[in-house]
Amino acid sequence: MNTANKTVLITGGGSGIGFEIAKLFSRNGSRVIITGRSEARLKDAAAKLQNTGYFVADVTKAEDTDKLVNHINTSYPTLDVLINNAGSASAYNLGENAGIFEKASEEILTNYLAVARLTEKLLPLLNKQVEAAVVNVTSIVALAPAFTIPTYSASKAALRSFTQILRFTLDKQGSSVKVFELMPPLVNTDFSKEIGGENGIAPEVVAQDLLNAFESNTYEVHVGQTADFYKGFYAGTEQAVAALNQGRG
Repeated sequence: MNTANKTVLITGGGSGIGFEIAKLFSRNGSRVIITGRSEARLKDAAAKLQNTGYFVADVTKAEDTDKLVNHINTSYPTLDVLINNAGSASAYNLGENAGIFEKASEEILTNYLAVARLTEKLLPLLNKQVEAAVVNVTSIVALAPAFTIPTYSASKAALRSFTQILRFTLDKQGSSVKVFELMPPLVNTDFSKEIGGENGIAPEVVAQDLLNAFESNTYEVHVGQTADFYKGFYAGTEQAVAALNQGRG
């Protein structure tokens, strides 16, 4: 898939992985829209990038999501790429008085349910394009959970499952929308400070791997340590999804 001259929406695009993806797409001549909750952060980020606008929205809120979708339909009717990057994580251990329900509720809403809602609302627009894509940012912990981020791991596993079946369904429908899953390991961003992010890889590496995957149509993007982990423990994901759903629908 060509990465130049696209119209790209990135949630959580004001910093970290989202910002670095925005930088690469904008350098390739794409029009980029970054969204997030902090106008100051978005404004600062957009000022550092080419061809980039911003829209303040909290995608966990239905009203904000509807405003964002209306803005995209009105101002960017040629939307080609949706990158679901916004995330929420809590570092803690399961046990008594851990606040599991509250922490998991926020993570599931942000990392999975909000993604499903925004994707569904923008699919009609994406389907109008000759070539389009959805990118869902999961994690190495979607493959195996980390005990220090237990319910974050569960939320990313849910998003991975959703991503796989969305890809299978759209392909079966003959849709022009391709579905990518970006799976980084620990990344050195402000988002990951609480869980030792300073030991992670640079967000620029994650962004570059995504663009490389676009160009080679590699739908599961195993970044850094994720690639070694996947090779050691997993195989044939796409074949497994197809086999399970053979003859259905």
